Amino acid sequence: MNSAVLGNALLEQLSTAVLLLDEHLSVRYANPAAEQLFATSRTQLLGRSIALFFWEDDECLGALNNALLDQQPYTRREARLHFPSNGQVITIDYTATPFNGAGQAGKQLLVELFPQDRVLRLSREDNLFTAHQVTRALVRGVAHEVKNPLGGIRGAAQLLARQLSSPELKEYTDVIIAETDRLSHVVDRMLGPRQRLNFTRINIHQVLERVRLILQAEVGEAITLICDYDPSLPELYADLDRLIQVVLNIVRNAAQALLENPSERPAEIILRSRVLRQFTIGAHRHRLVCLVEVEDNGPGIDGPLLETLFYPMVTGRAQGTGLGLPIAQGIIQEHEGLIECESTRGRTVFRILIPVDPHLEPYPGVLP
Repeated sequence: MNSAVLGNALLEQLSTAVLLLDEHLSVRYANPAAEQLFATSRTQLLGRSIALFFWEDDECLGALNNALLDQQPYTRREARLHFPSNGQVITIDYTATPFNGAGQAGKQLLVELFPQDRVLRLSREDNLFTAHQVTRALVRGVAHEVKNPLGGIRGAAQLLARQLSSPELKEYTDVIIAETDRLSHVVDRMLGPRQRLNFTRINIHQVLERVRLILQAEVGEAITLICDYDPSLPELYADLDRLIQVVLNIVRNAAQALLENPSERPAEIILRSRVLRQFTIGAHRHRLVCLVEVEDNGPGIDGPLLETLFYPMVTGRAQGTGLGLPIAQGIIQEHEGLIECESTRGRTVFRILIPVDPHLEPYPGVLP
């Protein structure tokens, strides 16, 4: 393997986003990590000016032009980068180095971009994995301790009802039986699904379209559903029914938040799909990851609630059980993926990350 081929192969495997800019600051090359950072394909990046991505900061562009003209490296801390595809703004550090490739005419810049939130994201993911496993073990222990006496209470109420001749008194035993059944159902939900996942090859857009049709039938014209799909997404190795359960839970939560908090803006939910390359989830780096985003323009989620959103029995709604999101997180973690959430007033985004080809190791939270 010659040095040029080896160099290109190394760039393709780097977890650092790398761009090669020409004398007009247009993108000539982007590695897979840059595709992941900019949430778009290499084909879409090539030929585009880097000016499209810097947000309200002409100083950055001027410095890049100076580095190009003077052929001097330049490093910038805490620059703001804007993504037109989804409106997201992130803070990055970057280094621009003059590059003179063999056989390449004109001046060029090699730009390395380092998102400041990357380490924080990995730490947050690790905390989510750990918290989910700990709380799941705790919930299972408590649920089993609760369910055993519930069976005894129900049986005693049934025996007592047979001894009572008064219909008025039997109403009380009926209440006891009904309430124990309700609590038993809650405990079953806390324990989560007991069946192992049925992994098959699926298209994620089957999931999103099924969810869209269900929600459209439920809310009618009260909410506008917008689909923003990446048709190049490969098939996943996943459980179709469980993924529908996960996405439907998140979309229904978004719809309820919009309907319960009307505003002057038309209520909207966006279903978005993207492919991420060389993406790390927890301790594993995956060649391809499917990203599904559910975005709404509702009131947002309060900071304290956002921090504990995936804990059992935590909910911001009076009628909520606080079990839907922890169960959804557990299902996605069984797919070696993760659910994340970020929220500000007027914009809440749930991100579902699922490896296209998981390692298929048994997840420790799966019930026997």
